[in-house]
Amino acid sequence: MNNRYVQQFKKGSLEMMLLCLIGCKETYGYEIITELNDSASVLGYAKEGTIYPILYRLQEAELIKCRLAPAAANGGSKKYYSLTKTGRDALNEMISFWSSYEKIVNSFIESYRQAGVSE
Repeated sequence: MNNRYVQQFKKGSLEMMLLCLIGCKETYGYEIITELNDSASVLGYAKEGTIYPILYRLQEAELIKCRLAPAAANGGSKKYYSLTKTGRDALNEMISFWSSYEKIVNSFIESYRQAGVSE
C-alpha cells in the first residue's frame, strides 16, 4: 500500500487514540508511546517527535492536563497526562463520529467487494 495513504489514515485517528489511552488512566509520554507500539503494530513505530507535539496540542486545547511527579529513576520529574472534562466530551463526540464514519466506509467497501471487482 502506498505509504502516503497509510500516513493519512494514521494522522486522522492518532489524536483520538491518544485521548482514549489517556482516558483509560493517568499516564505519561513514554508509556503512551510503548502502549501504541505494543498494541497497534499496524501503526508502525510511534516516535517521540510525533506523539509529544500532539500531546502539547491537546494540552493547549485544554483536552488534557498534566501534572509533574517525581521520577524514581533519575531524580527528575515525569509529566502525567489525564483528560479534562472538555477532553472527555470531545473524545465522546469523536467516538460517536468514528462509529458512524466506520459504518459508512465499511458499506462502501462491502459494495465494492460484492461488485466483484476487487481483484
